[in-house]
Amino acid sequence: MKTTLYKVIFHNHTKVYELYARKVTASGLWGFTEVGELVFDVHEGLVVDPTEERLRDEFGNTKVLHLPMQSIIRVEEVERKGQSAIRDAATGEKVVTPFPMPAKPR
Repeated sequence: MKTTLYKVIFHNHTKVYELYARKVTASGLWGFTEVGELVFDVHEGLVVDPTEERLRDEFGNTKVLHLPMQSIIRVEEVERKGQSAIRDAATGEKVVTPFPMPAKPR
């Protein structure tokens, strides 16, 4: 059974988010698009993508996103999930979330 997968690209403050979801429909809220069943990578090894972790922390417990239509840049139906991203809206460069560094002893 093939399930549809969407790549949703939208503005959020000064960033551009790229998320994957199984459901994209018109929202019951006027002027909004409903994005549900968000898809995140499940890492079982030691390699962890900090951007994916940040998105999972921010949206992991989200049942449905209601995005204002004017914030959506594009919705694509894709064959497979790519890498989720957060980009700077002005430059288009990926926003890298560094791993926290241990504090230096005084």
